[in-house]
Amino acid sequence: MSTPEYDLVVIGAGPGGYVAAIRGAQLGMKVACVEKDAALGGTCLNVGCIPSKALLDSSERFEEATKHLAAHGVKVGDVALDLPTMLGRKDKIVKQLTGGIAHLFRKHKIEHVRGLGTLLGGGRVGVTGDGERRELAAKHILVATGSTPATLPGIGLDGDRIGTSTEALAYPEVPKHLVVIGAGVIGLELGSVWARLGAAVTILEYMPSLLPMMDAEVSKLASKLFPRQGLKFQFGAKVVGAEVRGEEVVVRYEDKGGAMQEVTGDRLLVAVGRKPNTEGLGAADVGLTLDRRGVIQVDAHYRTGVAGIYAIGDVIPGPMLAHKAEEEGIAAVEHMAGLSGHVNYDAIPNVIYTHPEIAAVGKTEEELKKAGIPYRAGSFPFVANGRAKAMAQTDGFVKILAHEQTDRILGVHAIGPRASDLIAEAAVAIEFSASAEDLARSVHAHPTLSEVVKEAALGVAGRTIHL
Repeated sequence: MSTPEYDLVVIGAGPGGYVAAIRGAQLGMKVACVEKDAALGGTCLNVGCIPSKALLDSSERFEEATKHLAAHGVKVGDVALDLPTMLGRKDKIVKQLTGGIAHLFRKHKIEHVRGLGTLLGGGRVGVTGDGERRELAAKHILVATGSTPATLPGIGLDGDRIGTSTEALAYPEVPKHLVVIGAGVIGLELGSVWARLGAAVTILEYMPSLLPMMDAEVSKLASKLFPRQGLKFQFGAKVVGAEVRGEEVVVRYEDKGGAMQEVTGDRLLVAVGRKPNTEGLGAADVGLTLDRRGVIQVDAHYRTGVAGIYAIGDVIPGPMLAHKAEEEGIAAVEHMAGLSGHVNYDAIPNVIYTHPEIAAVGKTEEELKKAGIPYRAGSFPFVANGRAKAMAQTDGFVKILAHEQTDRILGVHAIGPRASDLIAEAAVAIEFSASAEDLARSVHAHPTLSEVVKEAALGVAGRTIHL
């Protein structure tokens, strides 16, 4: 059997992989995308970003109906949760979007090769699936295999009582008590979902405080707001083990004082981050350099140490974000085509889709202080914004950090309503090297939440208007 030849073979059909495949096809390449699952879109679309946001939105509406509509003059009767319908809606959204990617592949004549891809060297990729093994030959190979949930020693996943985010997206009933290990993005988001639907939620976090990687003022406010929503935190908790006893899970941890403690729940969500999905890829066998965590080392153009092999997304250094992977995929393929693809890592936003939402782009105050960079800060609270008042969502603020001498925007941090959307303006501003004065003099529609961004920019120069 002859080996089919391609200009580009992408291993992995997640956000980075499928976007890279489409960009390659746009540039005239003959493209194949190797994916072990029948549905395209990877973790993000199937058991990550999209289904979690669907449940976040649905659970927020449920909580709005049960607790907050009366303040708007909307009276409702008994509100009941129909969990199967809520989960079914989530699954329908996922199916529609995965089908959309399949349509894009057909439109661009990209071949979806079903199976597990491995690097064979010499410009070849092995594909194992349906009991068969085949080989593909390619001028360029792009590794975009994403990441998998990380685990802890002493925690045995059973896919039921003890599971990861995958299981937490499809619990058959609302847990009476959900125990979460990890107060990062996944733990906070999925903890919020089930707390809104009626579960008691306890989050065990090894670090001494909440969200230490975020702006300190944002983290401080989040630490006040989330417990009001039913999330109970235990910081400085070193989890050492967990076991299922009937229909309960007993989690053992060492508290910050060194004493052993136990907490019992009916579900345990292990949300301690993610690890690169490079196991079984054959990366080291063909000469790729990996660190101890399995992260593939690449240069500024996403080239590995082996000619013709590139890597992007969660398998290379940097934050594990779907939109980062997409931009890297496009840039890598453009480099393959002789173009000047580029990603500005200072302009990549990071979002936590809790309520209120948390979003950031650029540097924090703590990073600027550590680097000795002179800056000025301006902030503005949502409580002083007319639209936020009308929405009855006034918790939070926007903070803008700008260079003291040049006024160039160095970082923007937000906690509040629609922060995930508001941060886009900040990302564009940083991409174009805008100053705080540029944002301050730009006309923002009234009344909108975006006026908080404008007022924060005015605050950098000490001339906030509405506070």
